[in-house]
Amino acid sequence: MRCARILLAASLVCLTLVPLGAVDARADEEAKAAVKKVSLATIVVKNDYPEEASLMLFGETRPMLRELIERLDAAAKDDKLSGVVLRLRSPQIGLAKAGEVRSAIARVRSSGKKVYADVHSIDSLRDYLVASACDEIIMPESGSLTIPGVEAQVIFFKGLFDKLGIAADFIQIGDFKGASEPFTRTSMSPEFRQQYEAVIDDYYEYLAATIAEDRQLDVESVKKLIDQGLFTAAAAREAKLIDRIAYEAQWNAELTKALGADEIAWKKSYGKKQDALALGGMGGMMKFMEMLMGGDSSKTSSKNDKVAVVYIVGPIMTGESSMSLFGGSTVGSDTIVRALQQAKNDTKVKGIVLRVDSPGGSALASDLIWREVVTCEKPIVASMGDVAASGGYYVSMGAKKIFVEPGTLTGSIGVVGGKLALGGLFDKIGVSTETISRGKNAGAYSLTEGFTDSQREVIKSLMLDIYTQFTSKAAEGRQMDVEKLESLAGGRLYSGRMAVANGLADKLGTLDDAVAEVKSLAGVASDQKIDVQVLPKPKSIFEQLFGDSSIEAEVRALAPELVEAARMTATLRKLFTEPAITLMPHVVRIR
Repeated sequence: MRCARILLAASLVCLTLVPLGAVDARADEEAKAAVKKVSLATIVVKNDYPEEASLMLFGETRPMLRELIERLDAAAKDDKLSGVVLRLRSPQIGLAKAGEVRSAIARVRSSGKKVYADVHSIDSLRDYLVASACDEIIMPESGSLTIPGVEAQVIFFKGLFDKLGIAADFIQIGDFKGASEPFTRTSMSPEFRQQYEAVIDDYYEYLAATIAEDRQLDVESVKKLIDQGLFTAAAAREAKLIDRIAYEAQWNAELTKALGADEIAWKKSYGKKQDALALGGMGGMMKFMEMLMGGDSSKTSSKNDKVAVVYIVGPIMTGESSMSLFGGSTVGSDTIVRALQQAKNDTKVKGIVLRVDSPGGSALASDLIWREVVTCEKPIVASMGDVAASGGYYVSMGAKKIFVEPGTLTGSIGVVGGKLALGGLFDKIGVSTETISRGKNAGAYSLTEGFTDSQREVIKSLMLDIYTQFTSKAAEGRQMDVEKLESLAGGRLYSGRMAVANGLADKLGTLDDAVAEVKSLAGVASDQKIDVQVLPKPKSIFEQLFGDSSIEAEVRALAPELVEAARMTATLRKLFTEPAITLMPHVVRIR
């Protein structure tokens, strides 16, 4: 009997404990459900974002512009996110690229999500242009804001050349074609100054109007703020240039409250592709080997139609494209022609976008690319980046439509040619030469002497013929009278807005807008899913590390601070072995 009572008691205890445990579990779940969480994505923006993939010295890779845009677009479509925090860390994005980023930010905001700019300091109007596109700008109290206006700085080398005994002998077709002025003058010609003043004026008006709209200020007030230029965080908030002064922990708490949440779930480095070079273990090794050889096992074949985006980034030369480990690249006409032919022959490719970010280069190389563009039966649209001038405009002018950003620098329809004669330098350093030649103009490209009158006459005649080809083909492509086109040529430069106004470009828009235009021209429904194929196929790390690069060989041993100047010099030296160059000034810095 006693055992029966004990068993019964035990059973009653068990029956009592089970429901109590279930009640506790439900209570915990209800308590957790009562905690409202919101998800915010964080994206660090801190590079110059090249158009194409590039490998830096020691294997470091830089994120591309389209990767940043893709991350923002992914955030716009992510229903789990309530907003995005952009951590702007002196990104050094060009003016046209800033427009692309602004458009992507606008798409995030249009999806109903807030975008916050987390800035420590801002030191240029270009950086501020990105920040002002966001819903809020947040800065610590020790931060500063610098919006000093816009300037174009030109570096002139004639004084140095005179000291060294180097004679710059150049011929230019078009009064405004100032590509050779940094080598032949010590200051701007009136024509050179006039065109850059017009471009800088337009950039200034665009920036002031855009900031005024973003910050709900009037344009004249913004211009006064630009004249002041430098602001502490407190002064910037008082001037309504930023919204919030707080350290990170403070504004995290403030955002949590503003979003009506109890907790923020941070999605750090949202959408960032993991760099294989930073991966460890066997998986990292396998991924690294794939990148070395140019493969990617994560990609699968698709049955979707495609739009090919052909990147033309850097100075244009004949032959194959090349890339430096220091980040520079040159565009080879053979490489681009082959890429265009690949897109033409691919039945899945319904149209092509030329993404151009180039100051120009060889007239011959530019013409070879142009010919491939105008003979293509598939629709081709040009999308211009920061710079698409001279040869960069040449390769674009055969497209059905040309899209530009307000910050694009384009035009410069003109021709220049010449050389640097080193005879005086050789004399100074004790180097002597002897020459045996036959033919009146045999020494036209002598390393030591300038042009004779006969040589100059022959070269100028050739350049005039190329200039006529340039202007007539541009007039045909733009469906414009030759006389009107010539009034816009002569080497004149334009901002994107100016180019749309005068007919050298069609629309203001992003790369995405250009892709949409190609779909429309090809008869593809706007809501039909398509794949974007990047051409030429990016080189593998192996090809970049060990491929043949004549420019790289010349700059490899230089100190890092001299690399850009050395690369520019090497590029110009190679370019000016050709008789005619369609190139805008390489040594103009717009800030």
